[in-house]
Amino acid sequence: MDFIGAVAMRLGVDTRPNLNPKPVTAAAPPHPRLRRWPWSAWSTRARLVAVVLLIDAFAALISCAVIVLNARSAVRVETRASLATVESLVADTIRLSDTASPDTLLQTLDLRFKVLRHVRVAVLDAGGDQVGRPLPPARADREAPHWFADLIMPPIERHALPIVVNGQRLGTAQITTQPMDEIDEIWGYARALSLTTLAINAAMLIALYIALGRILAPLRRLGAGLIQLEHHDYTARLDPPGARELAVIAERFNKVAEALGEVRAANGRLNRQLLTAQDDERRRTALELHDEFGPCLFALEANAASIGRIASGAAEPSREKLASRAAEISAIVGQVQTVNRELLNRLRPHGLGQAPLATCLDLLLRGFGQRHPGIAFAGRFDGLARGYGDLVDLTVFRCVQESATNAVRHGAATRVEAVATETEGRLELMIRDNGTGISPDHGTGLGLSGMRERVEALGGTFALDNAGPGAIVRITIPVPPERGDENNTAPSA
Repeated sequence: MDFIGAVAMRLGVDTRPNLNPKPVTAAAPPHPRLRRWPWSAWSTRARLVAVVLLIDAFAALISCAVIVLNARSAVRVETRASLATVESLVADTIRLSDTASPDTLLQTLDLRFKVLRHVRVAVLDAGGDQVGRPLPPARADREAPHWFADLIMPPIERHALPIVVNGQRLGTAQITTQPMDEIDEIWGYARALSLTTLAINAAMLIALYIALGRILAPLRRLGAGLIQLEHHDYTARLDPPGARELAVIAERFNKVAEALGEVRAANGRLNRQLLTAQDDERRRTALELHDEFGPCLFALEANAASIGRIASGAAEPSREKLASRAAEISAIVGQVQTVNRELLNRLRPHGLGQAPLATCLDLLLRGFGQRHPGIAFAGRFDGLARGYGDLVDLTVFRCVQESATNAVRHGAATRVEAVATETEGRLELMIRDNGTGISPDHGTGLGLSGMRERVEALGGTFALDNAGPGAIVRITIPVPPERGDENNTAPSA
């Protein structure tokens, strides 16, 4: 990288990094910060190449400065050494030629020192006229440019050495330093080294550009994969690249895409369940109305017709028959009220939000016990607040109701126990039974998935332990800060 700056200046090329390039044209106006500093709009590949170029330029400047300082010192030392050597040679020549005539001596000196490196010798006679041909002018075809010579050239030194033979001064030998010879040699070396270094750096930059393209290719694939995720295509996967760090990123991307795909599939299943839940509830309500209310209404109609016939008869109406029909109607009305209460309680728990939560749960288990006399239902709900808000109370009620229903329908249990406690800002609920549990081929119905979705929507956790004996449902729900503070002291079922 030595002398790159010098070579570039000689060729008229500006090697300084362009710190204010034009911003990349885009459809949308760039951010104001990007307009002030376009570096942010460059690609990673361009940034790395630009950093290498800046390092090369900085190293070239330092190398040029070091070479200039060393070359200036070397030229000064070389010219002074040549000056001292020539002075010694002139003195020796004068001493050895003391028997020659003055003109012969001066001619000998002029011829002997006509062509020397780093110095020029002019022989002057006693009158001050130059002996022989005058010194040739400075070369016009020198190699080194003026700016390079001005950087390196030391001050010109001139020494006048008198020519004295037998006490008589015959003339003067004027010695002048000529550093351009050494400067031309240094320039030739510097130019060759600079061209070689420039070629090496160009090849290195090309190789770096190609290598960066291959190294950063996984990032482009990552960007394409993110675009796929943005368009809700969760099948995007990345092949693990060779670099360990990028391989970790690709692995994490694949896991995120897989998790998003699973969440999307779960949402699809939930949406399908939600679409059928309303129809299922309507179908169940219609069956209840048909199986329970239909016979009761028919019995009421039959008893009303019987009373009408008794009243319209010619004979005196029988009081016993009227009393019997009235008793039957009263029993049917009681049955209708019971079915109606159960139906309303299924649609919306009776008293929830008005009575304490523990009381509602006790009544729920007591109702199960009345409908299923052969099964023991027990609950412990001491220490609960009066309520935790409509959503939390309804979720706890539905979870206990659904778990008890599953234990009766699918688990063949003889005992069902529910325990609810509040500890450290969490409401913990556990429902267990001693039955056979839920069979694996039963799958996940609306009941279990509904409980899970209700609990997770409140930021809680739902866990089903179906390993046996029986099934255990564990639910944890964070207690909302706006909950009631009145503790529930209702007795357990």
